Parts: sequence; C-alpha cells; structure tokens
Amino acid sequence: MLKDITLGQYFPGHSVVHRLDPRTKLIMLVVYIVALFCAVSWISYGVMFVFLVTTIAISKIPLKSILRGMKPLVFILIFTGILNIFFTTGDHLLVSFWGVKIYAEGLIRAFFMMIRILMLITGTFLLTYTTSPISLTDGLESLLSPLKV
Repeated sequence: MLKDITLGQYFPGHSVVHRLDPRTKLIMLVVYIVALFCAVSWISYGVMFVFLVTTIAISKIPLKSILRGMKPLVFILIFTGILNIFFTTGDHLLVSFWGVKIYAEGLIRAFFMMIRILMLITGTFLLTYTTSPISLTDGLESLLSPLKV
C-alpha cells in the first residue's frame, strides 16, 4: 500500500525542469501559488492550467505518478467542495430542501476551490518530483540566508 504513495518522492531525470536551480524552482513555485490565489476567472485559471500542463510535459514526469499522488487528497477535495456548496449563498437558488439551500454561486465556488487545490498540490508535487531533498534544502537555506542576521 505504501508503495503507491508518491508524495514528496524524487524522480531522477535530465529534463530542463530537473536541471533548473532549486532556488529558481522555489521562487517560481511561490509566484505560481500567489498567481493561483489571485486567479478569479475562467481565463486566469485556464492560463494557470496551461502553464502547469506545459511544466509537466517539459519535466517528463509521468502523469500516472502525479495522479497516484493525488489519492490521499480525495477526502480533502470532497470535504472542501461540500463546505463550499452548502455554505455559499447567492442570488440564484438551485435547490432547497429541509432548510438546506444550494446556490449556483456555491457550485461555482466549490468547483474553483477544488481546481485551485488540485493545481496547487500538483505544482508542489512537481517541485519535489524534480528536486532532490538535499538540493531543495540547500536552495531553501540559500534563499533564507539573509535572515541569519
């Protein structure tokens, strides 16, 4: 069972993404995460998705490995979707039963939130899949070195 979990696992390779400096990857990941949280429309999510798919293709990490790593997140995604569906109000009521109301805005928000979480986790997976733990640690230490003072 544990052999199926690829979370945080490093896949050695010789792609452009593998050869990038770990500090560059860390900075790009932070920029990607900020951009993902600033995305508000279909177009912005589409641009972020195209960037993610392009990065996956360039890294040559098998899609199967990335999807296998998503297994532990299914519960979190479902839970997040349900919370957003039932606790978001709006103007367009779709269903009302036993005092529970589901709005179109809640469905849209749940969809975007689940997509955001999937894209966020996939981006962080790419960092760990293409960077060895030692290189990642060295990169973090180097980026945080101004804080030594």
